[in-house]
Amino acid sequence: MKKVEKKRKITLKNTWPLHLMLLPGVLVLFTYTILPFFGNIMAFENFQPVLGFFKSKWVGLDNFRYMFMLPDTFKIFRNTLVIAVGKIVFNLVMSVFFAVLLYEMSGKRFKKTVQTICFLPHFLSWVILAMIFRDILDGSGIINMALMKLGIIDEAIVFLGNNKLFQGIIVGTDVWKEFGYGAIIFIAALAGINQELYEAASIDGASRLQKIWNITLPGIKVTVVLVATLNIANVLNAGFDQIYNLYSPIVYDTGDIIDTYVYRMSFESAQYSLATAIGLMKSVVSFLLIVTSNYLARKFANYRIF
Repeated sequence: MKKVEKKRKITLKNTWPLHLMLLPGVLVLFTYTILPFFGNIMAFENFQPVLGFFKSKWVGLDNFRYMFMLPDTFKIFRNTLVIAVGKIVFNLVMSVFFAVLLYEMSGKRFKKTVQTICFLPHFLSWVILAMIFRDILDGSGIINMALMKLGIIDEAIVFLGNNKLFQGIIVGTDVWKEFGYGAIIFIAALAGINQELYEAASIDGASRLQKIWNITLPGIKVTVVLVATLNIANVLNAGFDQIYNLYSPIVYDTGDIIDTYVYRMSFESAQYSLATAIGLMKSVVSFLLIVTSNYLARKFANYRIF
């Protein structure tokens, strides 16, 4: 009989090199995530930088009551939801649409070229892209010039200064930037579809559109549901960097979101306690949405993190 090997006891003495490897990551996490968390105490104080956290006057939930009394509160939450939901829905639809089109293309080299071109904008900063879009959408930009040449408009449209157009521009430019990157997971899911199904459909005389509708889309249905449910957690993340670089006071009515409002309250108006209260409220709601999205993903797509 073979000797049964003794199970090695796991102790800090024989695993310290692994803990040492984790130490830099833990320090970064603690410095930039855990430590700033204690700053949320400002939401319950009338915070004065001169007095600091411990000497500022404690006001309890007064900042939250004041937050809900402000007319801007409903507006920023509404704008955040409209823009974030628009981004989630249209990014998902365009990503699936692009993945299916790419899957149906013939010619590997051409497919790779198209995918790479559509994939690249994801890596460009909104600081750079905002400058490009400002030039394109300017009164003397290429779009206005083209529309006037074609006789569609008589005078230039101020795209980034129009409250009716601003949200659509924000959603549209974000979709343009992200749909190529978002399609990667669907391209991977499409690669896992059994090719025999297509062969059987061809024998039965199915057209290409019928194959897409009855084989391709059902084949990635679980992945689409999973991505959609996990995206619920991002409902309150409308994209600070994009909006901050594109908006102006003229479009605050439709372009101001929670993150930009908190930024202005903190660094322009010095209302640190109110800004922290709004940010904390967003964090609590976001946490509930993350829990909900994980529950839905586990229920409908059999996906779990833990």
